Amino acid sequence: MAEYIPLFMFAVVCLVLMAGYPVALTLAGTALLFALVGSASGHFDMSFLHALPNRLYGTMDNTTLIAVPLFVLMGVMLEKSKLAEDLLDSMALLFGKFKGGLGISVVIVGMLLAASTGIVGATVVTMGLMSLPTMLKRGYDPALATGAICATGTLGQIIPPSIALVLLGDILSSAYQQAQLSQGIFTPKTVSIGDLFVGAIVPGLVLVSMYIGYLLFISRLKPSSAPVAFTTDDHQISAARLLRSLLPPVILIVAVLGSILKGAATPTEAAGVGAMGATLLAIWRGQLDLPRLRDVTRSTTEITAMVFLILIGAAVFSLVFRGFGGEELVAHLFDHIPGGVIGATLVVMLVIFLLGFILDFIEITFVVVPIVAPVLLAMGLDPVWLGIMIAINLQTSFLTPPFGFALFYLRGVAPASVKTSDIYRGVIPFIIIQLLLLLMLALWPGLATWLPNAIFNGITFDL
Repeated sequence: MAEYIPLFMFAVVCLVLMAGYPVALTLAGTALLFALVGSASGHFDMSFLHALPNRLYGTMDNTTLIAVPLFVLMGVMLEKSKLAEDLLDSMALLFGKFKGGLGISVVIVGMLLAASTGIVGATVVTMGLMSLPTMLKRGYDPALATGAICATGTLGQIIPPSIALVLLGDILSSAYQQAQLSQGIFTPKTVSIGDLFVGAIVPGLVLVSMYIGYLLFISRLKPSSAPVAFTTDDHQISAARLLRSLLPPVILIVAVLGSILKGAATPTEAAGVGAMGATLLAIWRGQLDLPRLRDVTRSTTEITAMVFLILIGAAVFSLVFRGFGGEELVAHLFDHIPGGVIGATLVVMLVIFLLGFILDFIEITFVVVPIVAPVLLAMGLDPVWLGIMIAINLQTSFLTPPFGFALFYLRGVAPASVKTSDIYRGVIPFIIIQLLLLLMLALWPGLATWLPNAIFNGITFDL
């Protein structure tokens, strides 16, 4: 019975999280409680906790994670600069003469915002405030309109630069080296955040195309649910206005991702470029004053502190989990799953998807991924492919009822006329689309691995 203590530990963490307690305190508190009980009963050696100070110092000294506050600063600054308003107005005028055009403009603007900010909550709230009233006024079905906005907002999970990919990249980097060392490879290869960023580009664009394809299909199948938004010549858009709206986010995206693709900057350095670019853009638009700068720095500090506190809690949890023999237990369980590596991967993806109904992506990233990733990578999976699969799977956690955060974000800004059931009903087709993309990646792994191999020639760079 004692060998299953790690599983009990994991189950208790999930239950306490569902009860609403803070993630970081839940991870560390549960782990320390199990350690004390295990030590008293003779099942845990407290010397495992001697490594905790070095773990915590290593977390705070990790240069890779400097990208987190910089990308957060970039996203919050762009949110405050009201970049999305001009962009959405321009896209709506450009596509509004077509069936489903307003929905398509929402997807395109959401894609550009995702590539500029990488923050799901900011994108969903911004798009909900600006586009939802217009879509409802123009006759869009509430379920379709809310579903498109929620799904588009979650693109920040997969389209780089993404906070989720930064956190996943750091965890997978450690897991990949750990997996190789367990195989007797003492000069291990590395996987970086840059590899995940590049690997996510093609799947992200495929997902955007599938969203647009679904909107076009619905607009033809049920024209009343996605009608033409603008029918007169009064709603024309000049090329100058279109360029003025498009150029700032495109230039910022090119500066951030282009510097990574060209090898001119690591993702951490590119995050600095993005933060500076977003600040200059806010100044250029006259949207940066002292009160707004104070709001931006406060929001950035709060989000960064939350992430690092969770990292510290996760470090305590992983040490205690390992002390109870959790890694050996997981490896043993995976060895006995029918289907070998395919069966093990399928079980992990199913568990992550189901946990997405009740837990946030950060909780899943720090609780589940460090446990399963070393074992899966030791079984021969490509780390970039696995990272993109997990990222897309985690993306669904923002949409799956009852605790999908994108649903909460939109419910908070949606008009009272929009029912909560409309929002839940509207996201179902987009969840199915995301699962279809997972299936496509499973069948054609090259969707995630081809571009990194083509650009880096199989050579990754360290941060």
